[in-house]
Amino acid sequence: MESMIRDIALAPSGHAKIDWVKRFMPVMAAADKEYSVTKPFAGIKMVITLHLEAKTAYMATIFKHAGAEVAVTGSNPLSTQDDVAAALVEEGIHVFAWHGCTEEEYSVFLNKALDIKPDIVIDDGGDLVDMLHTTRRDLLPGLIGGSEETTTGVHRLKALERQGKLEFPMIAANDAYCKYLFDNRYGTGQSTWDGIMRTTNLVIAGKTVVIAGYGWCGKGGAMRARGLGANVIITEVDPIKAIEAVFDGFYVMPMDEAAKVGDIFLTLTGNKDILCKRHFDVMKDGAMMANSGHFDVEINIPELTEGSASNKVVRENIREFVQPDGRRLYLLAEGRLVNLAAGDGHPAEIMDLSFGVQFFSALHLMRHGKEMKKGVHLMPDEINVEIANIKLNSLGVTIDELSADQKEYLGLA
Repeated sequence: MESMIRDIALAPSGHAKIDWVKRFMPVMAAADKEYSVTKPFAGIKMVITLHLEAKTAYMATIFKHAGAEVAVTGSNPLSTQDDVAAALVEEGIHVFAWHGCTEEEYSVFLNKALDIKPDIVIDDGGDLVDMLHTTRRDLLPGLIGGSEETTTGVHRLKALERQGKLEFPMIAANDAYCKYLFDNRYGTGQSTWDGIMRTTNLVIAGKTVVIAGYGWCGKGGAMRARGLGANVIITEVDPIKAIEAVFDGFYVMPMDEAAKVGDIFLTLTGNKDILCKRHFDVMKDGAMMANSGHFDVEINIPELTEGSASNKVVRENIREFVQPDGRRLYLLAEGRLVNLAAGDGHPAEIMDLSFGVQFFSALHLMRHGKEMKKGVHLMPDEINVEIANIKLNSLGVTIDELSADQKEYLGLA
C-alpha cells in the first residue's frame, strides 16, 4: 500500500522532531522498551487518526515496534506536519495526510487508511468511527474496537450509543483521569496561548479575555490567561460549572454581554455557534477570535464572512474581517484548533500521559475486546494507576503507601 504524503525529502526534519519529543515521554519509552520485545500486537492492523505531529508519530512507531501494522492519517487539515509524515513513511508506517488538505482529500485519506482493514482504531473527533458506521460498514465484522481521544468525539460516541447504533466497543480515552486532568487542562491551556501569542506577537497582560466553556479545557485556558495578566470572563450554560468559575475568581456572564467588552475570545465548548452574528455586531474594533474546540464550528465563519464588507489575510494565520461600520475583527487559524493549526500542540510531557492512555487502551482491547459489549467504556482504574506510577517514577517522585492496618480500616484488605 503506497502512502500519500507531501514530500519524502522532508523526512530528516521530521526525524529530528520525533527524536526531540522522545526525550520527554518516559511513559511511552517504558511501553516501547517492554512491548517491543513481547510484541503483543503481532498480526494486528491499526488505524490512528490524530493530529499528525511528532508526539503522535512517536506513539505510532511504538505500536509498530510492538508488532502492529499501522496506518496513520491526520484528524485536522492544518495540524499535519509534512516532515513528520515523511519520517513515519521511512519508519515503515502507512501515512495518508498532508498539511492543508481539502475536505475531499481528507475523506480520501481516511478511506485509504481504512483499506488496511483494521482490527483496532484510534480516533480523534469521531470522523473515522462515523465513516465505519456509514460508508465502510464492510469493515465492522473484523473490528475488535477502538478508543477516542477528544471530548467532542466522546460526545458523538455517546450519541450513537444512546441511539443503539454503536457497533463495537470504544474506550473513552478522553475520560481517563490521566488524560483529561492533564491533557485537557495543562496541555490545552499552555498550547492554546502558545499558538495565540506566536501568531499575534501581542501582549496578553491587561487585555480582557473571554473563555467560552469552563470544562477541563476551559479551565486550562482561563488559568493560563490569568497567569499572563489578563482579565478573564467565563461564559457557560452549566450552572454548576458557572459556580465553579465564580469560586475560582473569574467573572461569569452571558456571551451577549461579554461580546461587548472582550479583546480576545477563545471557544472551548465542543458545540457550534458559540460566536455568531449578534456577537460580531457588538464586538470592539480589533477584537480577536480563536478556537480550541475540535471542529471549526464554534465560531460561525459563514455569518462572519457574509456580514463583513471585506476580508483579507493580514498576517499568517490571521484574517481581518472589516465590518460595514469600519470595525475590524480578527479570526485566528481559520477558526480551527489554534494550538495545532498555529502551534505545535500540547507539550510532550503532557502527551506522554495521553498517549500512554491510548497505548494501554489498545492493549486492553487486544486482551479483552472480544468479550466487551458494544458501547462506550471507561479505561480500568488500574491502568490509570499504572500510567501515573510510571510518570511519577520518571520525575523522581515517590509517594506514601497504605499500611496493612490502614487498608483494613478502609476495607481494602
